[in-house]
Amino acid sequence: MSFIALLGPIIGLALGFDAVNSERAGGTLNRLVSQPIYRDSIIIGKFLAGTAVIAAIIYTMGIAIGAVGVIVAGVKPSGEEVWRILVFLTFTVVYVAFWLALSIWFSVVCRHAATSALASIALWVFFAIFMSLVSSIIANAVYPVGDDYHAMINSYNNYTLNLSLNRISPYYLYSEAVSTIMNPTVRSVNIVTMDQLVGAVSGYLSLGQSLLLVWPHLTGLAALMLIAFGGSYIGFMRQEVRAN
Repeated sequence: MSFIALLGPIIGLALGFDAVNSERAGGTLNRLVSQPIYRDSIIIGKFLAGTAVIAAIIYTMGIAIGAVGVIVAGVKPSGEEVWRILVFLTFTVVYVAFWLALSIWFSVVCRHAATSALASIALWVFFAIFMSLVSSIIANAVYPVGDDYHAMINSYNNYTLNLSLNRISPYYLYSEAVSTIMNPTVRSVNIVTMDQLVGAVSGYLSLGQSLLLVWPHLTGLAALMLIAFGGSYIGFMRQEVRAN
């Protein structure tokens, strides 16, 4: 799951970084918009086609690897375990589709494919590697924990702020969500105090309870995806393509 969270966005970036500017540079976009079709059908079609390719790749690979695992291990998964895998694959599709929408937006606003590719990769590297470091620096600056006294009074607020800032990153949202879905022993995605642990009975969560924990994560990923695509849609519709 960590491997997919880190390198899965490459699929979306590769499919979308030159979706618009390469056609504009090659002169094919002018001929495309001159046809009797709506302009919004072009940008919507590019996004839906890329999402369909992403879904086909992820579901095919997931089902194939699952089938190989069953054959090799000889252990049949239960119905709930199959549903957990399908939910995991669905989260992955939405996560990679966000990076597709973001790369299409860069393709709309940047005139050169190399520029859009570098901008997309820079944002991906920031969210995947440097966002946790930035969140930690901000949290330690607002709620310092450098000595025993500040650690005693600021630890809870420091952790809460650090977690909230990390959840801005789609990489962290996806990683936290799929870890909760694929591990039924995870009972909370927030900080748990000792008072809350008193009297708690350890056990496994059902799929429905796990989904309740990560439902905001899926909503957040879907919202980020729609915002990124909305930016590319508005940018493409406002451009004067035929004058280029």
